[in-house]
Amino acid sequence: MAPPEPPAPAPAAATPPVSRRRGRLLAWLVQGTIWGAVALAALFLFFAWDLPRPEDALAITRRPSVTLEAADGRLLATAGDLYGETVRVRDLPIHVPTALLAIEDRRFRHHFGLDVFGLLRAAWVNATSGRVSQGGSTLTQQLAKNLFLTPERSLRRKVQEAMLALWLESRFTKDEILEIYLNRVYLGGGAYGVDAAARLYFGVPARRLTIWQAAVLAGLPRAPSRLNPRANPAAAAARGAEVLRAMAATGALTEAQADAEAEKIAFPARPSRDLGWFADWVMDDLAARYPGSADLALRTTLDLRAQALVEARLEALLAGPGAAAGVGQGAVVVLDAATGAVRAMAGGRDYRRSPFNRAVSARRQPGSAFKPFVYLAALEAGLSPDSTVSDAPITLGRWSPGNGGWRSRGDLPLDEAMAHSVNTSAVRVLQRGGGWRTSADVARRLGLAGPFPNDATIALGTGEASLMELTAAYAAFTNGGLRVTPHGIASARSEGRVLPAAAPAPARAVNPEHAQAIRRMLEAVVARGSGRAASAPGRLVAGKTGTTQDNRDAWFVGFSGGQVIGVWLGNDDATPMDDVRGGTLPARLFHDVLVGLPG
Repeated sequence: MAPPEPPAPAPAAATPPVSRRRGRLLAWLVQGTIWGAVALAALFLFFAWDLPRPEDALAITRRPSVTLEAADGRLLATAGDLYGETVRVRDLPIHVPTALLAIEDRRFRHHFGLDVFGLLRAAWVNATSGRVSQGGSTLTQQLAKNLFLTPERSLRRKVQEAMLALWLESRFTKDEILEIYLNRVYLGGGAYGVDAAARLYFGVPARRLTIWQAAVLAGLPRAPSRLNPRANPAAAAARGAEVLRAMAATGALTEAQADAEAEKIAFPARPSRDLGWFADWVMDDLAARYPGSADLALRTTLDLRAQALVEARLEALLAGPGAAAGVGQGAVVVLDAATGAVRAMAGGRDYRRSPFNRAVSARRQPGSAFKPFVYLAALEAGLSPDSTVSDAPITLGRWSPGNGGWRSRGDLPLDEAMAHSVNTSAVRVLQRGGGWRTSADVARRLGLAGPFPNDATIALGTGEASLMELTAAYAAFTNGGLRVTPHGIASARSEGRVLPAAAPAPARAVNPEHAQAIRRMLEAVVARGSGRAASAPGRLVAGKTGTTQDNRDAWFVGFSGGQVIGVWLGNDDATPMDDVRGGTLPARLFHDVLVGLPG
């Protein structure tokens, strides 16, 4: 039998058909697409997981605002978040949105929230200049950042900004986006939106903005705290001129018009550089007086002309004769004698360097400025201005008050002893008026809180008082004996409602005859005594000097024409001054303020 044939070799593997190769490619493509979608979804979730809800963020919450106005209605200061009226693009002058778009986003009407051309242009400019001189963010992106995000600089925040910008563009029209921006953008000074900023910086509503004013506001979003007219007028003007040139570049203005508008840029002078002391004092307990979260508008008692005068006169004195005599600080209060309304307040030399209020918070020894309360106690005990008192030396225990350069004359009428501020006479008047307790009670009745010493040294003003307390207490000597409470709020408004200003009404504290007698004595102080430097031709002036040991404090408190003026000079560390007494520089400053006050 023939042997079996060996098996035939296996045929060579055939090349896969084209359809199978395409099937594999399609499978890879599908898998790649799926995994890519998963990766993109993961990336999207990474960037979007902590995004705020835009609808919630648009319902913005803010701090209630407090607006302080001067007695004539001019804006003094603001606190909290200041918003104006909600504006519509159709109600604004055309140059308001035009200025904004010229400097911030010229292609706003043509992009979809992200400006590819703008990004490429900014990248090219930054690359060729070697520094970051341009940004590619659109107005919509800026709005997204300001409304929804933190100022953090990171890739994550930039991606979130782009995502929110796309959402805004899909949700709102271009005009609506522009309106949200114009009403919400921060423009410095606590002002949000163009209407609040227009009122804050120019005193007009947004619908009355001129071209150059609109240009200034349009330039603020870049650096609102640094470029605004109140913080840096020169920088604000330069930025406004830059916006006007941008408007000319877009054809909104001619070059000549832009130059003419730039020439008009001028900002009204701020009412005062030292209003901080008054503003702090007025707003100190607002939360207790006006509880709630509504916005407040407070019309204050401050007279801007009087405030400017007080600041100028105080600075002139401290920079001139005060500096030569070692005087480092001072404080001045002007108030209405009939009501206690504060018309002007300087709590020191420069609020920005030292916000401590020396008119309200500093408690110093008043020296002889306290003597009217001692003499009032004596009048209430039965003495009169014509009663006599000895000026001879006196010793109580180990204490023997001196009279300085005064030469003894024997017995003096009370008004003469007050006029020349004779210390030994004041101690005797204290004794005849019931002693230190009675004088302390009189002082408290008129608003001085003390503390006071429990001995006869109180006659020479060794207790403590603030300038505000002392000035308000003197009001009773000229208003017929009524105690007034110093206050700075004349009226209050909130959401269209008038609120009580809560200023206590003047109350009877002194017999009118006794008040008139003290006034007569204080007139003698200025007419022929230690306060002659305070006299003013053609005016009836009354007041009292005060000087403490080693010339550490010097006072003059007086009144004329229904206004009480208090002056204190000294140093924060109680360093002695060079022979500065109440009858010298303080009396001179009182005179300078008095003659310059509005009639």
